[in-house]
Amino acid sequence: MNFRYLGNSGLKISEITYGNWLTHGSQVENDVATQCVRAALDAGISTFDTADVYANTKAESVLGDALKGERRESLEIFTKVYWPTGPGGKNDTGLSRKHIMESINGSLERLQTDYVDLYQAHRYDTETPLEETMQAFADVVRQGKALYIGVSEWTADQIREGVTLAKELGFQLISSQPQYSMLWRVIEGEVVPTCEELGVSQIVWSPIAQGVLTGKYQPGQQPPEGSRAADEKGGADMIKRFMNDDVLTRVQNLKPIADEAGLTMAQLAVAWVLQNPNVAAALVGASRPEQVAENVKAAGVKLEPELMTKIDDVLGDIVEKDPGKTKETAPQQRVA
Repeated sequence: MNFRYLGNSGLKISEITYGNWLTHGSQVENDVATQCVRAALDAGISTFDTADVYANTKAESVLGDALKGERRESLEIFTKVYWPTGPGGKNDTGLSRKHIMESINGSLERLQTDYVDLYQAHRYDTETPLEETMQAFADVVRQGKALYIGVSEWTADQIREGVTLAKELGFQLISSQPQYSMLWRVIEGEVVPTCEELGVSQIVWSPIAQGVLTGKYQPGQQPPEGSRAADEKGGADMIKRFMNDDVLTRVQNLKPIADEAGLTMAQLAVAWVLQNPNVAAALVGASRPEQVAENVKAAGVKLEPELMTKIDDVLGDIVEKDPGKTKETAPQQRVA
């Protein structure tokens, strides 16, 4: 396993980070989830990412149980706040001071730890003054409940304003967690250049495009039983943008490139995002322990420029690069 600094900080994280979105507490049984976490630890992964909203807080509890007994100082545990939790009442969502302060306490209890290494704003809250949000994060850091602060799916302008306020308040905003893959490159135009300037790293989610880049979805065919595209509990909705024959055909044409590199298609996809120097880690999830062991093989892989060009040539114009998609896909108001 390789380790990279997170933003302009002294914190090192594993470049393959284990995330439990859409799996723990919902798609897989708790014992299998624990086996996946054990497989991650065995593979050298030390960084674990979750959120209070995943399975409505259950994912945090499962991760806390799975990590019980591990040396806390050897782990980096990340979680997030924004989306509705609990019964979804009027203050059970957003980035108000009230919700942040209550949420961090709940997350720490479920994760069975005194602090998280990184506490992330899961989306931008259009209904709470940013000054209120950043002051609450500053207080969470001063109370020792979080060491660093990050954001997820913020625009370049929002990140710049957040970093400015953080510096004024005396804490570090060091990370951005966006969707990023061969197929979804919307951060490259604005977010990445801004973050490089400000000393903020990317921790990217869905590097395999919710499984599309594994090549398991064939054009003109129904998705395999048990796959994310066949999961009506949430997975199918997230993946539908990629489920057309043009995209799936181009993805199949990546297989010779993966073979040339000596990688599976999933490993190629994870290795691809790690070629971006602003990316500190790729988030990978798993519903089976063996998936973790396979994905970890993408760590430390260097893809030659010629191979990167071949990937671009194969995918062509199906790649989404519009930086406006970050704002377009963000919530325009709170859910509750």
